[in-house]
Amino acid sequence: MSKKFFITTPIYYVNSVPHIGHAYTTIALDILDRYKRQKGLDVHFLTGTDEHGANIEKSACAQGVTPKEWTDNVSAQYKEMWKALNISYDDFIRTTDAKHEHVVQAIFEKLLKQGDIYKGSYSGNYCLSCEQYYDESEMLEGGLCPVHKRPLTEVHEETYFFKLSKYQDALLKFYADHPDFLSPKYRANEIINFVKGGLRDLSVTRTKVKWGVPVVSDPAHTVYVWFDALINYVSATGLGTLLCEDKAEHEEQLKKIGAQSFEDFWPANLHMVGKEIFRFHSVIWPAMLMALGLPLPTKVFAHGWWTVEGEKMSKTLGNVVNPVELADKYGVDPVRAFLFREVPFGQDGDFSMQSFKNRYNSDLANNIGNLLSRTLNMAAKNVGDLPAEAAAQSATHKRALEVEKAIDGHYDELAFDKVLENIYGFAGELNKLVDEKKPWELAKTDKEAAAAVLLELVCGLRFIAQWIAPFMPGIAQEMQRRLAPGKIEKYAPLFPRLEDK
Repeated sequence: MSKKFFITTPIYYVNSVPHIGHAYTTIALDILDRYKRQKGLDVHFLTGTDEHGANIEKSACAQGVTPKEWTDNVSAQYKEMWKALNISYDDFIRTTDAKHEHVVQAIFEKLLKQGDIYKGSYSGNYCLSCEQYYDESEMLEGGLCPVHKRPLTEVHEETYFFKLSKYQDALLKFYADHPDFLSPKYRANEIINFVKGGLRDLSVTRTKVKWGVPVVSDPAHTVYVWFDALINYVSATGLGTLLCEDKAEHEEQLKKIGAQSFEDFWPANLHMVGKEIFRFHSVIWPAMLMALGLPLPTKVFAHGWWTVEGEKMSKTLGNVVNPVELADKYGVDPVRAFLFREVPFGQDGDFSMQSFKNRYNSDLANNIGNLLSRTLNMAAKNVGDLPAEAAAQSATHKRALEVEKAIDGHYDELAFDKVLENIYGFAGELNKLVDEKKPWELAKTDKEAAAAVLLELVCGLRFIAQWIAPFMPGIAQEMQRRLAPGKIEKYAPLFPRLEDK
């Protein structure tokens, strides 16, 4: 079996319900997945949930349920959301899965045995929400967590450490030798400077947290939630066959995910993450892989955050956007497309309903939808049945091939906004062609010339239907149905305009 094109979302922490920030990352990867499949690649798309740690214990306790009951419930909500948003993932890993916990324990014992993990004690300033220690240089004024802006707690405990410092030079060399690894490029210096500033060994167990993977050789300790979580990328793809004693179980898992060996998947081609967890994926995870003697992923891409109407999303403000509710009201495909049209992918973005409606009306209703309706209405009168191939050597066909080449280049850069910009721009060119050629008037004097113009438009629209499929799979399918060879029917508008109440 040939190497799969292996792409991953982060696994989402189940201390709270999913929202538009989680949807953003997952839809981005779904778009890439669908595009790569169009290009003939054998893609494997992994997502899942991160289910251990003190925050889970706390959330479950507050609701009067067990941590397992809590994680089962929230993990199921993620699966429901991905179904509602038409996410076509191949595998969903949970860190409470037995196959994952076995691999975490095996990796821990391997690194302990080879000296990359050692026992010690730790005193430091800890954020319960982040489940992370911060040194003084990282803290905000007044001893606050740099992420949650809350006071940190001084904690003293016995712990096992991972020798992160040992891999400082190797990481810097890897970054230099693989300039595309840290993406987008404008985020690279932040990571490089952090590593150059000196890495300290990482505390990788807790004695005060019971809801976690127990350390086999020292059950008083559970594995630190981040060390546990990062391993999902290899536990889901068969590393257990190389590390765990229970070979039969892991061979069975490999069969389930359509693989013959771990090497069918690894290394990952892309880890897609939010910028707040970039450091974990670009420093700690690569160092862990180096310690294991495994190749590193090709790219880690960190995107920005979403605000809502200029404000940070928060339950207190009541402005958390539920993408499923939005999709129920306006259609899942327009919501998917909007998220990647509004801001350059990688940067922070702001969600506003007015902006959504404006984009919907201008990009979809007025541009693509109107073009499709005008073209088919005129073609029904002046062309008759649509041919299988339309205007194959025309100027429009040649222009479409140029646009397609540009689109491919933007996908290589994960510049989804530029992909859409090219698609909508091409639709705009076709609308301009209609206005210039006026096929409805041309048909009065030269029906053959009018038909030729209309077939050029059909040719262009067929390209658009293919290009929008990764963003709007349902709409693309409907466009392709309307543009299929044969008799033209009467259709309702593809994108009914949204009117302000």
